[in-house]
Formats: sequence, C-alpha cells, structure tokens
Amino acid sequence: MKDAAAEDIAARLSTLEGLYFPRAVQSTTASSDQRKSILLDLLRRDPAVFLERYGTQLSVDELLAFDALKHDYEVDWHLKNLRKKISPTSEELKSRSVAVRNRRLAYLNKLVSEGQYFSEDAMRDREPYLHHEYVGKFQDSMGRNMARPGERWSETLMRRAEEAALVTRIREEQQRLGVAECDWVGNEKMEESEEESEQEEVETEDEEEEEEKPIVASSSLAEAGRAENKQGTGLPPEEMQEMMDQFTSIMQQKFLSGEDHEHLDYTKIDNDENLDDHWLREVGLDAEEKYFGDD
Repeated sequence: MKDAAAEDIAARLSTLEGLYFPRAVQSTTASSDQRKSILLDLLRRDPAVFLERYGTQLSVDELLAFDALKHDYEVDWHLKNLRKKISPTSEELKSRSVAVRNRRLAYLNKLVSEGQYFSEDAMRDREPYLHHEYVGKFQDSMGRNMARPGERWSETLMRRAEEAALVTRIREEQQRLGVAECDWVGNEKMEESEEESEQEEVETEDEEEEEEKPIVASSSLAEAGRAENKQGTGLPPEEMQEMMDQFTSIMQQKFLSGEDHEHLDYTKIDNDENLDDHWLREVGLDAEEKYFGDD
C-alpha cells in the first residue's frame, strides 16, 4: 500500500467520534494526532487486523488501496466480505435477507424466554393505544392506580405518574384518529361519577318511600353489566386471553419487521452470527427426528 493512501486513511479515521481503540491504548488517544499515529502503526504492522477492526468505516476507494496486499490470505478474505456488504449481488442479498429473518426469530425466542420484553406491562409501555384497543378497555382502569402489596408510597406515586403519561398518550392517539370524545380513555370515570351522583339523588328523594316498602334485591342484567365493567374485565377469561394473544402476536410481528428500532439495536441483532447457532441446532433436531421417523 502506498504511504500517501495509508496516511490519508489514518488521518480521516482519527477524526471520527467514538472510534474503537483497545483499552491498552485508550489513555493515549486524547488528540487526533495520537489517534492517527496508533491507526497508522496498526495499518502498517497488521493490515488484516486493521480491516477486521475498522473495515466497515472505509469507503470503496479506500478499500481499493488494500488491493496491493491481496496476496495476504486474511487481507483478501476481509476485502471480499467488506465488498459483499457494500455492493452485494442479488443472490447475496437474498441470502442476507434469510439470515436476518432467522436471526430476528432466534432473538425473539430469546426475548420470549426471558419474559420481560414481551410482558404485558412492557408491551403497553411501547404501544399504549394498541394495548388499550385489544386489552386495556376491558380491564379495570382504577386498579392500575391502587397501591400494590409491599410497594413504597414513593413507588406508588411514580407508577401513577407513569400511568397518567400512558393515558395521555392513548387519548392523544384517540383524538388524532377521530375517536368520539365519549369513548376517550378516562371518560368512563367521569360517567361513573355522574351515575353515582344521580343514584345518590334518587336514593335521597326516595328514602322515606323505601323505608315503607319491602326490601327487594336489584339484579337486573344492565346493573350487573355496569358493575362488572367497574370492577374488572368486561369479557370472560378465555376471551380476554384470546385478545391478549392477538395483541402479543402483533407486537412480535412488529419486532420482526423492524418497527422496534426505538427500543432495540437491530444492527447488532442482524449482524450477530452467534444467533445462527439457534437455527443450526433446529436443523440438527429436524434431521434427527426425520432419521428416527424413517426408521
């Protein structure tokens, strides 16, 4: 490689923010000149390691400067792989797409097994309106603000503040979509309050009459339905579970399609070759089952 090309490459990389340097030399990377000196030394001493470490930061023209070193097997291997990423063929693009899909599926299985990312609370934090439409509007909204066993008062206040923020996000989305105001989240509390006030007025007016009449239990279907909606879900448990399953499935598809970029680094997931081990094990198990099945 020509000295001028090596100088130019090291000089440009030395100006990049957040460029990786081994811990052993990090104390000597304060200035651009120091970083350039370290990069230039590595480039001249071990170009293969330089490409492994900084190859993805190089342009097409900068990679051309390494062609003079292609007789080195490791350098040639790195150059071919870097160029595949820069200008892949249609077949390479297809293969890459399959690899990315499988890696995301493997990572999804990992997230599911860990139990946190696809928990109801975590999914609701990411998509409060979607959760409300599938699950939340059938749940007891008042219960979310109640203190929980073993919870400190400061934790309860913090959770209530977070809940208020989620409700605001849901209402904003409802307003944006043109949902009728009477159906906005939180308005059911106002309706319940009005119903209670009206009920108190009726009870006050009829108090003397009720004393003279025999006691009759009120058990109309309408009153039972209102009570159910105030106390808990408006759906049977099996239907609630079905709605939750649908919501979870949508959230998992959003992850697979790359819509969770605000919460996850897809670059790390899509380029993690270790995730391929999951599918190698799956293929091995399928082959083993087929072999014993044929017997």
